[in-house]
Amino acid sequence: MYAIGVDIGGTKIAAGLVDEAGVILAQAKRSTVAGDAAEIDRAVADLYRELSAGHEVHALGVAAAGFISSDRATALFGANIAWRDYPLRDRIASLVGDPDLRVVVENDANAAGWAEFRFGAGRDVDDMLLLTVGTGLGGALVVGGQLVRGAWGVAAEVGHVRVVPEGHLCGCGLRGCWEQYASGSALVREARQAAAADPSRAARLLELAGGEAALVSGPSVTVAAQEGDPLAVELLAELGRWIGAGSASVAALLDPALVVVGGGVGAAGDLLLQPAREAFLAQLSGRGFRPEARIELAAAGNDAGIVGAADLARL
Repeated sequence: MYAIGVDIGGTKIAAGLVDEAGVILAQAKRSTVAGDAAEIDRAVADLYRELSAGHEVHALGVAAAGFISSDRATALFGANIAWRDYPLRDRIASLVGDPDLRVVVENDANAAGWAEFRFGAGRDVDDMLLLTVGTGLGGALVVGGQLVRGAWGVAAEVGHVRVVPEGHLCGCGLRGCWEQYASGSALVREARQAAAADPSRAARLLELAGGEAALVSGPSVTVAAQEGDPLAVELLAELGRWIGAGSASVAALLDPALVVVGGGVGAAGDLLLQPAREAFLAQLSGRGFRPEARIELAAAGNDAGIVGAADLARL
């Protein structure tokens, strides 16, 4: 049975026709008009019509960045898109106009986590934590083979677990959130500060940034670290330590068998994962008297949101 998955991001809307094995058979995309919710609805409906032409499609799953209600119908809040208690599912279903089509809306990190669980790194486990390490820190939880949504649909917002009392100010308005220390943005902040404070030690980072500390980027830190640059290696290791230590706190609550790390920082490979694993074990309660979760890179790729949304729409 075919399903269509749509991933609504801040700048683009990507969609795919997905089979039951999680394989994308066709893809299309549109630009996101973040300030116009109705235009986003029209773009999703248009993508559905384009990809469903000539195919028997029974379900449409929409992955959206924001708080999604537990009945997978309403976009309660979107930080970067004009959604406030917005009936996203019903608006899209009305535009599509097929009463037999099953339409569901899911948080984008949940959709990506489900793709990893069903078709990626988590295929051999029943309990898994996904961390999407990007501009912020997103998360998804699978417990006992079930996606955890919570009472109101906003579970697994792990990036906003408080890890440093009165720490860095977060975009959510609180201080000390995990994503302020375990994200691509945190990596860039620390790298730029290091480059400005000690240009000689940051010579390679500054070279990659055209001599401007304010232009140092996450990918350039990875490139320099892969070349063996000591500062870049340490910056990635610090990010990894935050990922591992925070994951140990999650393990104390939910005991996952696997922590999957996704997002652009995954390009750093073991330069990130090895410090994460070491910090996880160092902070794991009861170590030596319990099995220890694995920490692995995500395997489902950049289209995980599309695949996960499509698969969840079938359930």
